[in-house]
Amino acid sequence: MSRELNRRAFLAATAGATAVAALPGGAAAASPGLAGPSRPVELPDVAVRPEARKDPTEATLAEAATLLRKRWLSAADLVEAHLDRIARFDGVYQAFNATLPDAARAAARAADRRRTGPLSGIPLCIKDNYFTAGVATTANSFVFAGFVPAYDATAVARLKAAGGIVIGKGQMGPLATTRATTPNGIVTTVNAWTPGDPSVDPGGSSTGPACAVAGRMATSSIGTQTGGSIVNPSNQQNLTGLKPTMGRTSIYGVIPLSYTRDHSGPLARDALDAAIMLTVLAGPDPNDTRTLGLPAVPDLITAALPVRRKGRVALRRPTTIGVPPDYLTGDPAVVAPRRAFLDALGSIPGARVADVTYPADWGLLTGTFNNIRLSERTEPFLPYLQRDPKLFGVSLLSWLQGLFLSGDEWITGQRAKHHLLREVLDGVLNRCDVLLQTGPVPFDILGLPELGLPIGFAGAVPVGTILGAGPYEEDRLLEVAAAYQAVTDWHTRRPADPAPAPAARAAAAPRPRLTPEEVAASTA
Repeated sequence: MSRELNRRAFLAATAGATAVAALPGGAAAASPGLAGPSRPVELPDVAVRPEARKDPTEATLAEAATLLRKRWLSAADLVEAHLDRIARFDGVYQAFNATLPDAARAAARAADRRRTGPLSGIPLCIKDNYFTAGVATTANSFVFAGFVPAYDATAVARLKAAGGIVIGKGQMGPLATTRATTPNGIVTTVNAWTPGDPSVDPGGSSTGPACAVAGRMATSSIGTQTGGSIVNPSNQQNLTGLKPTMGRTSIYGVIPLSYTRDHSGPLARDALDAAIMLTVLAGPDPNDTRTLGLPAVPDLITAALPVRRKGRVALRRPTTIGVPPDYLTGDPAVVAPRRAFLDALGSIPGARVADVTYPADWGLLTGTFNNIRLSERTEPFLPYLQRDPKLFGVSLLSWLQGLFLSGDEWITGQRAKHHLLREVLDGVLNRCDVLLQTGPVPFDILGLPELGLPIGFAGAVPVGTILGAGPYEEDRLLEVAAAYQAVTDWHTRRPADPAPAPAARAAAAPRPRLTPEEVAASTA
């Protein structure tokens, strides 16, 4: 479909469509349908690296699927290898809220008897704000303590229908407002690259799923993004995270944060894995009206396979990558990998790197007016605030802030959002196909797709970058990421194992406790 038609469809789809909020006892009471993905999921056989043959927890999803299909690896052995790492290292990482070893082993044995789909036998981590039938879903919050859904979120149902095995629920920020902590603010999940220093930023509220994949305790994972929580943890932990266009994936059965900004998507090891996961997740869901009547899902898996012409990696189609004025400013330890990224990208045939400018009111539109999200998060939770504000724990201030925005301020903010959308679609994205970004907020406000991928290191901590594109152009983002990852190896690097839990706890710095003021200042 042409870019112009994509834009028209996006404008129509976002002109008031909302999802059903997933709150216990609320309107969301129907089990999701088990309709499969919008297009067939055909996985390519890929070359399996020696590291992955030796240790299946090193494998990408595509490598693991190849090993399973060729019967070079059993699902039981793949799951057991990940459960072994969870037992040895999650006491340090604290990536999981809950693990499901018995159910995962039973599902693996069933997968070895009969393959049931493209993800058959693949162990997955699910962020703890996705409903999981018969398994507690707490969103790391007092609000949902003890809540056990009767059905799976649409995203979880689709992954399981494709053969995926839920190995556990990933830690998260309370109600998805900040990095993963207990409800009262004590830091839980660490950055997998610096497990001994819990002060190092692991990225955002989807840090449990990110750490589970980076720490080789799950082959892939899903998270949610409202203010950067797919691409930021991916950048911080050397993963490839893909936040799709609003409506491309369903958020039915996901505990809400902001109904105009909540997105579901994968945190994966590389572009191909992200494409496979998104292909399974994407498609219409009658329980989420945002997903209905959209352009067809393109062939994302093909988009994520590198192209070679005359022996050289090339972009699948000519692509202009826009570089904003702030991209090469700031911390020199981050600027250096960004500069090397631009050099590598610019050397790929078909890629054109070009400077672009922001409109004069960019800072106002993406800064001050971003506060309108606060009233959206507060509205569905008003009954809980009225019952007992202490249920919101360390994140209470960010929920109270939403009470103090007036109706006319909210309307003004919506007008500002529409103005920003015009500035992006008719301005910045008219001068490039893909836009590099220094932060996810502008495209989160608008519901446009973003992809985070690793581009180097600043000391021991990974450095990533964020690419944004026009509506429903996830394939364009994957094409760029696949080409870059074909000429670099950052995405193949894994963190060293931490010391076993007792020794690590003795040597590690104490887990900090975030204050309500810190959470309010950094909230998604």
